[in-house]
Amino acid sequence: MSTKEKYWKYSLVTLILGLGALIVGELWAFVSGLLGAFTIFVLVRGQMITLTERWHWPRVLATVVVLIEVAVMILGPLTLIGWMTVERVQHINMDISGLQQMVDDIDRQIKRRFGYDLFTFDNLTMATGYMSRGVQYVIGQVSSMAVTLVVLVFFLYFILVDFRRIERYVYELLPFKEEHRLRVVNEIYRMVRSNAVGIPLLAIVQGLVAYAAYLFFDLPSALLFAVLTCFATIIPIIGTSIVWVPLVVYLLILGRWVDAAGLAAYCSIILINIDNVVRFILQKRLADTHPLITVFGVILGLSLFGFWGIIFGPLLISMFFLLVNIFKEEYLDEEE
Repeated sequence: MSTKEKYWKYSLVTLILGLGALIVGELWAFVSGLLGAFTIFVLVRGQMITLTERWHWPRVLATVVVLIEVAVMILGPLTLIGWMTVERVQHINMDISGLQQMVDDIDRQIKRRFGYDLFTFDNLTMATGYMSRGVQYVIGQVSSMAVTLVVLVFFLYFILVDFRRIERYVYELLPFKEEHRLRVVNEIYRMVRSNAVGIPLLAIVQGLVAYAAYLFFDLPSALLFAVLTCFATIIPIIGTSIVWVPLVVYLLILGRWVDAAGLAAYCSIILINIDNVVRFILQKRLADTHPLITVFGVILGLSLFGFWGIIFGPLLISMFFLLVNIFKEEYLDEEE
């Protein structure tokens, strides 16, 4: 290759990387929608192949049918859960009086045992400030989620309509030999499918197991805390303990020693280990991912991508180790 050709080549690569970084930086707010669209595409890819290549449906018709299915099977249940939660907030099992009762009970016990007034002016001012920031954060997240859903549907439509050409184009750009290209693509699909199915399933199972305990030990707002337990499963390391440990402390403050010990034992032995059981079953059927990759991947992914980081964080770490293995097999092992 002549000097001029090298100059053209490296200049072109520099321009591509520079423009790519600029585009990604300016459109980063839409990355979550793109990642969500790719996740759903991986889940429905087999169905698209069946509709378009086996049954020979028009691509647009197949795409519309799959989008309707996604709306009914995925977005529908999420909307239903949100509606049910709002409805339950207005009733006795989850209304604010249950939470207020917990706070009043804790305040009385602290006053009686330690002589400390929990509801001083300074404490209430500080709590109001935290609540205000919390409400603003929730409103911001809801608005962001609405935008993400719109972007997700938009991206998903165009991915599904022309998915074979997109796959072929990306596949040809991968800088590997044919055998390594297959490994990389299979690893991406395997990890995305595993996390997209496994993480929500694990959250639902742990939420149901926790709900049974909260009802048995007669905790107020049991359904609310069960829902919070579902979402807490994605938090690395501490996980569901961020919900049930304060509830154990609450029972201790009330003097319900037996209930506190029972809830702590139940959650420590059963609730936490349900995670291991479900993961073991899923690993046999989906992907055998090392727990450390999952933990540190979620930490990495949440900081980079937000909610979708629980799927793509572990994928990034798995891809890193896969690329290291490819480099070792391609260049180091041959030299030996």
